[in-house]
Amino acid sequence: MATNYPTPHINATPNDFAKTVLMPGDPLRSKFIADNFLEDAKLVNNVRGIHGYTGFYKGEKVSVMASGMGMPSIGIYSYELYNFFGVENIIRIGSAGALQKNIKIRDIVFGQGACTDSNYVNQFSLAGHFAPICSYDLLTIAVEEAKKAGAVYHVGNLVSSDCFYGDNPNATSNWIKMGAMAVEMEAAALYMNAARAGKKALAMCTISDHIITHEATSAEERQNSFTQMMEIALNTAIRL
Repeated sequence: MATNYPTPHINATPNDFAKTVLMPGDPLRSKFIADNFLEDAKLVNNVRGIHGYTGFYKGEKVSVMASGMGMPSIGIYSYELYNFFGVENIIRIGSAGALQKNIKIRDIVFGQGACTDSNYVNQFSLAGHFAPICSYDLLTIAVEEAKKAGAVYHVGNLVSSDCFYGDNPNATSNWIKMGAMAVEMEAAALYMNAARAGKKALAMCTISDHIITHEATSAEERQNSFTQMMEIALNTAIRL
């Protein structure tokens, strides 16, 4: 493990982090988890307002830190956590837009794979296409915890897009035809960084809106429905 810390983005030491970090996009969601689920939570990073906390859940040390939005942002934070701070597992807990009719608002999706329209992979100079996939170990445990929680969940491909406001109104139609479950903006970069570092990653998302039906949740509904996902992620983290 490299010793060049603190980094430009994380003002901490490896001892400040647990081996498993939960990573929501929103810094306020990171604070919500620390305030409502962790015991003895301490703020270990707040560079650029990216809240990072470490505390205890059911007696086990767990960290939670925001990623910001998009692949460049989660790319920075996951890279530094994996390579400079000794983190072994990152579990993304985010929101996503459903792409299939059988997937409903407030369902949970686990990204077994993450398709992408991003050029993030180009940095690795591969002579072909790379298929970003999650850790099977993390996925297996998370699905077990989802079953225990009675959650409605789906496992399959996510689409990690670089664009929230894309210029092509039909951009999602071909992903829908290929059976992709939902679209979000971070999982593919997280999975690539984990692969390169020899670490583990999993993205799980609560469906906050539906691309086909145009249903959407309110901010309050998102807060309440995301709680089940948070508990699944925390119960996964303490088994690693």
